[in-house]
Amino acid sequence: MLSLKPAIAKSLAKRVYKSIQKWAKKPIETQEKVFQSLISKAVETEFGRDHDFISINNHSDFVKRVPIRDYEALKPYVERVVAGEENILWIGKPIYFAKTSGTTSGSKYIPITKESMPTHVDAARNAILMYIKETGKAKFVDGKMIFLQGSPVLKEQNGIQLGRLSGIVAHYVPKYLQKNRMPSYKTNCIDDWETKVDAIVEETLSENMTIISGIPSWVQMYFEKLQQKTGKQIGDIFKNFNLFIFGGVNYEPYRAKFENLIGRKVDSIELYPASEGFFAFQDKQSEKGMLLQLNSGIFYEFIKADDFFSENPKRITLEAVEVGVNYVMIISTNAGLWAYNIGDTVEFTSTKPYRVIVSGRIKHFISAFGEHVIGKEVEQAMQEAIKNTNISVSEFTVAPQITPKEGLPYHEWFVEFENEPENLSALAKKIDESLQKQNSYYFDLIQGKVLQPLKITKVKKGGFQDYMKSVGKLGGQNKIPRLSNDRNIVKDFS
Repeated sequence: MLSLKPAIAKSLAKRVYKSIQKWAKKPIETQEKVFQSLISKAVETEFGRDHDFISINNHSDFVKRVPIRDYEALKPYVERVVAGEENILWIGKPIYFAKTSGTTSGSKYIPITKESMPTHVDAARNAILMYIKETGKAKFVDGKMIFLQGSPVLKEQNGIQLGRLSGIVAHYVPKYLQKNRMPSYKTNCIDDWETKVDAIVEETLSENMTIISGIPSWVQMYFEKLQQKTGKQIGDIFKNFNLFIFGGVNYEPYRAKFENLIGRKVDSIELYPASEGFFAFQDKQSEKGMLLQLNSGIFYEFIKADDFFSENPKRITLEAVEVGVNYVMIISTNAGLWAYNIGDTVEFTSTKPYRVIVSGRIKHFISAFGEHVIGKEVEQAMQEAIKNTNISVSEFTVAPQITPKEGLPYHEWFVEFENEPENLSALAKKIDESLQKQNSYYFDLIQGKVLQPLKITKVKKGGFQDYMKSVGKLGGQNKIPRLSNDRNIVKDFS
C-alpha cells in the first residue's frame, strides 16, 4: 500500500472511500446483515447448538438465548478449541490464537479465524487510505515506516499458530511494503523491549522515516532514546516524518510531550484495534471520534455503563445508542466470540456516521465511595489542568486512599512529570475542580465532606517503566491502567 506511488495510492484511496461510504450510510441494515450472517454460519457449531441458534431470528431472540460472557465465562469453550477440537465456537478451527496477558484469567487465548483475520489487516490499511483521501497527502508512501510491536515469532499448538496480535499481523505485510517497513525481522524478534528499542534506534537513525506507529508510551521511549543519542529533536532527525499512528490509549495526555520531542506538530490517526477485532479508526482529521467498523464481521451491542452491574442490564443495538452516554461494548464476531464483554467502555461522538471514543475500562474505575470515576474523566481533568502551562506529564495513574494517616479519604494521583509544576497543590486543585464539574457523584462527595480533594504524589522519572519491567509487561501492547479501584498498582509508588 504505502510503497505504491502517490498517484496510485490516491486512486486506491478513492475506491476505498466509496466502499466505506456504502455501509456507513446504511449502518442499521449493515449490522442486521452481519448479525444474520453470523447466526446462520454458526448454527452447526457446538456453541450454536447449545444456544439454539436455529431458533434465533432477531436480536430479541439472541438476548434470550445468549448471555453476556467475559473470557472466564467463555473459557470452557475456548479450552476445547485450544485442545484442537473443531466446530466449537466457529466453523472448523481458528488459524491463530492471539495470546494476551489477562489479570484475573492468566493468559487468554483469543481465536482469530480465516474470516476474521482480513478485517484486522484491511482496517489498518483503510485508516491510512481515508487519511490520504481527506488530506490529499500521499508523498509519505515513498518513505520508511515503523510499527513498534510485539515479536512476530509464533508457536504452534494443536495445529494452530499462537502469538501476540501485533506479531501475527506482521506476517500480513504485503511484499511490496517490505522494503518500506522498519525494523528488520531480526530486530523485531528481540524479546527484551529495551534491547529491541535500542536496536530500532540504530536501524532507523539514518533512514527517511515518514510514518511512526505504536502505543504512545512506548513510542515516547523510542523518541527519548533517539534524542539522547543525537541531542536533536525527532523532527530534525526525520525531516519527512509527518504522520503518527497510534492506538491503545488516549493520545491527548501525551500530545504536548510529543510535540516537544518532535519539535513541531504532526498529523495523527487514532486506531482501535484489539485481539478480539479491529473496531474503529479515525476517518477524519477534523472530527472527534473513530468510525465504528460495521461491516467487519462484528455485531455490536451496548449496555449503559451505569446499569452494567445491575441484575438484568438492558442490551441495545446500534439504532438505540445516544451521543455522550458511557456504554460497555459487547461483541459477537466471525472469530466465534458471542455476546462477549471485552471490558471497554465507549462513548458515541456522532451517529451520522457512528463514531466512538474509548472512554475507559469497565473494570478500571474508582468507586470506592460510590463516585464511579472513569478513565475519560481523569484524562480530561489532567488535560484541562495543564493546558496553556509549561507542565508536561509522562505518565499517571489514580487510586483511592481509603485509610489515610489523617483526615478524610481521597483520590491519590501518582504522576511522573517531564516538566514539574512550580506549585503541586495548585495543580491538584485545578484537576480536582475539573473532576467535580465532570462527575456529579464526585462533586457531592467532596461537597458533603465524605472525601477531601485529591492529592498528587510524584513518581520518579522512569518510575512507570521500572514498574512495568518489574511485572514483565514492558513494551508491546502493554499499558498502565489510568485508574483502579484498589492500590495494587500504586503500592510500589507509595
